[in-house]
Amino acid sequence: MEAHGLTRSEAPTRADGQSRALAFARRLVDIVFALTLILLFSPILIGVALAIRIDSRGPALFRQRRVGYLEREFTLFKFRSMRIDADPQSHQEYVTALIKGEGATTNSANGDGESLYKVAVDNRITGVGRWIRRWSLDELPQLFNVVRGDMTLVGPRPAIPYEVAEYPSWYRERFAVRPGLTGYWQVSGRSERTYEEMVRLDIEYAKRRSLGLDLSILLKTPWVVLSRKGAA
Repeated sequence: MEAHGLTRSEAPTRADGQSRALAFARRLVDIVFALTLILLFSPILIGVALAIRIDSRGPALFRQRRVGYLEREFTLFKFRSMRIDADPQSHQEYVTALIKGEGATTNSANGDGESLYKVAVDNRITGVGRWIRRWSLDELPQLFNVVRGDMTLVGPRPAIPYEVAEYPSWYRERFAVRPGLTGYWQVSGRSERTYEEMVRLDIEYAKRRSLGLDLSILLKTPWVVLSRKGAA
């Protein structure tokens, strides 16, 4: 039997309609929320950009290729926190060791709770860069990634291509959803987690994803940031 010229297998189901409606609602929330935050934080965005330009040579904005939904690459925006001549090799080696289980969580290496991805002693970071990382202000330009549709408000951390090159196959399940500005790992003691535990949390989020869970994570995020729990 056909429905509007489609076979039964091709005809849209109620579940398909609900899924599209949920995706539309989520996208609408992303755009409205991100644009509102950009407006509210515009003085901070301008102030941080000026401080970076005054403190060190180079642009205020840092662009980096990241791997997102379905392993598609996109350009992620951050405030620059390092010198423009910074060599990424030390970070690549550090993250590779974490993925292979050869690195400890950095909370044990640094008394002020260095986060999982950041080398405990890193002389590539500028004075202003260290301060904006401490309060997660370097992440604010990712609001523009949310508006563009590269990211969503809540989801896994966007991975760097050289990380993904080291992934075992099961890690790739974390790409089933768009990367987020905040996420399950960020509000679950990120500095106390290993890389594998972070990936498991991302996959658990992808399987349990709902507007209710997203709201819970969003409500917890300000406390995590203000308390500097797990922040650099």
